[in-house]
Amino acid sequence: MSNQRPVYLVDGSRTPFLKARGKPGHFYAADLAINAGRALLLRQPISPTDFDEVIFGCVSPTADESNIARIIALRLGCGEKTPAFTVQRNCASGMNAVDSACRNIAHGYSDLVLAGGVEAMSHTPLIFKESMVNWLADWNMAKSTGAKLKALKSFKPGNLAPVIALLRGLRDPVVGLNMGQTAEKIAYRFDISRDEMDAFSVQSHQRLGNAIEQGHHSEVIPLYTSAGNVLPNDDGLRANSSVENLAKLRAVFDKPAGRVTAGNSAQITDGAACLILASEEAVERHKLKVLARLHPAQWAGVDPSQMGLGPVHAIAKTLVEHQLPLHDIDYWEINEAFAAQVLSCIKALNDDNYCRNEIGLEHAMGDIDQAILNIDGGGISQGHPVGASGARIILHMANILKRQGATKGIASLCIGGGQGGSMLIEGVS
Repeated sequence: MSNQRPVYLVDGSRTPFLKARGKPGHFYAADLAINAGRALLLRQPISPTDFDEVIFGCVSPTADESNIARIIALRLGCGEKTPAFTVQRNCASGMNAVDSACRNIAHGYSDLVLAGGVEAMSHTPLIFKESMVNWLADWNMAKSTGAKLKALKSFKPGNLAPVIALLRGLRDPVVGLNMGQTAEKIAYRFDISRDEMDAFSVQSHQRLGNAIEQGHHSEVIPLYTSAGNVLPNDDGLRANSSVENLAKLRAVFDKPAGRVTAGNSAQITDGAACLILASEEAVERHKLKVLARLHPAQWAGVDPSQMGLGPVHAIAKTLVEHQLPLHDIDYWEINEAFAAQVLSCIKALNDDNYCRNEIGLEHAMGDIDQAILNIDGGGISQGHPVGASGARIILHMANILKRQGATKGIASLCIGGGQGGSMLIEGVS
């Protein structure tokens, strides 16, 4: 740690997180990132061409957005000579992009980096089944009329049934479970009740509503549709959410007796977040204001069937790396993929047996007070555009530390496939 250069978060902005409503949303992923990035760059004393590189996380860019980071860089005017690359670590892609930038600056490879994450989940395509692809191949190879007729006879209407790529992407192919099923497993393991999950979800919506009312999401820039409509805030907020209303919802992933519902899970969402990271030399050279200091993230792997516990292991690595007790952390952001997942992480962190047997610690790390966890809402109320959430929680944690005059925060999230990521963020005076 001592031989690494300090890394600073200069500024950041994000779009509102827009709930997917069955049809493709107003914006493609690149458009979302451009809107967030343009607003951010317009208020800086630097030129887009001053960046050494551009790094973005994205899980499922469209076919027209290959290496979406390069598209973002060029459209923002960073210039042809500025390299750019895209990273993919499922739900932590945005955090991975920021971490990549952080490490490059810390080791002296870069001084000024534009990093972030983006996802337009509503644009995840419907795809053909393999049987249809094979039929189309046979049809294209059929040259004579007879061969065409033979191919037509072999066609089956069932070939046209679409495959929902989003559902395939949210399913772990190694253990054969979708993410909601993994949440059910850890809810059972840590005895998280349906009432606890629903109460946590209501709290998320209440906190988001309060944050919007109090102006605590200052990093959010409004979007404007092609029809001229303004989208100023995260639009998944359910201001009238209540435990009584949520109790009416049926289990989605483990019917009929499960506990995880659409109401206590993160919303499928479109959104982007952009951050500017700089070395101390770049801060001085460009006379930049500083929002927070970032430290390289810690990453951990867990059983894919219990992927929601990934933050516990990554947080443990962060606390050990920085020689910090859990109670030294002023604020926490743990991405709300599922209420069951966050509540299970809280219990696991405070469980002697889990910390001793699963992580190798001598005792439990401690209890996270929910009063300092996700204080302005989270993925259940705001939504979870998978490529963007990791960047969002880092940026928002930095803003919380500034607003509260606090010194230390940790941002963490679980990762499909059985991983966890965690980053220490420090407030600066």
